Amino acid sequence: MCAKPGHPQFSGFHGIVVPGTLRDSLYALDGLLEQNTSLKPQRLISDTGASSEMVFGLFRLLSYQFSPLLADIAERRYWRMDRGADYGKLNALAAHRIDTRLIAAHWDDLLRIAGSLVTGTVKASELLKVIGVKPKGSLARALEAFGRVPATLHLLTYHDDPQYRRTIGTQRNMQEARHSLVRAVFGGRRGELRQPYRAGREDQLGPLGLVLNAITLWNSRYLGLAVEHLRAQGCEVRDEDVERLSPLRFEHIHLEGRYAFTLAEAVKQGGLRPLRDPDDVLHE
Repeated sequence: MCAKPGHPQFSGFHGIVVPGTLRDSLYALDGLLEQNTSLKPQRLISDTGASSEMVFGLFRLLSYQFSPLLADIAERRYWRMDRGADYGKLNALAAHRIDTRLIAAHWDDLLRIAGSLVTGTVKASELLKVIGVKPKGSLARALEAFGRVPATLHLLTYHDDPQYRRTIGTQRNMQEARHSLVRAVFGGRRGELRQPYRAGREDQLGPLGLVLNAITLWNSRYLGLAVEHLRAQGCEVRDEDVERLSPLRFEHIHLEGRYAFTLAEAVKQGGLRPLRDPDDVLHE
């Protein structure tokens, strides 16, 4: 679900077993903090069910951009800092005021929460189970109040910036494409983890993620070769079309039956398989 702004990320970098009772964005935040790859994710794009003002607050505390695609955007509240400020046409929309005094009173506590998450002392998915229970304590309300700042900025940017909207929509489409690839690869059990214990499920997620990333890498490499070949042949290949190519397609990959792992000598030495001529494929 992650990407640098403007740079889609197709490969997975972490695998976590997520129960269906909590917001999965918090587990994604666990993954961001625990992952030890060379990737430097900056933004998480998710769906409506994964969002809340406290989730916005946690992400902003840790300097991540949380950008959910909101199905209920018309029902969201827009918050202001200063009740007496003039926001022009937005005055009627920003009818609710953020309690900045509550944020200031608990700012040190909020920073301690951020430090505990970064050092791994506590997980984000566990934190809100403790401080987010009802009735909410003052610390939970302070985190919620702080989260109203990035939540409102997200809504305003979503309305005002077409590129921001396209980025969110594009990334969500990529996520759904990756889910389709998961179901295709994991077809024997209909995409279900059947191990009775969490550790066993995580053991299943590991090789599944490895296969998905291998397919993504293989497709990316050969898509690049195909584009270079077409350009070398004098074919017009527009950059805007290349940007829409996806390495998550799998119709050409044999996912069922028997597999042969005998490699040609050139491939063993680090070479690549020759590209197939589409005309030859049509005549097979």
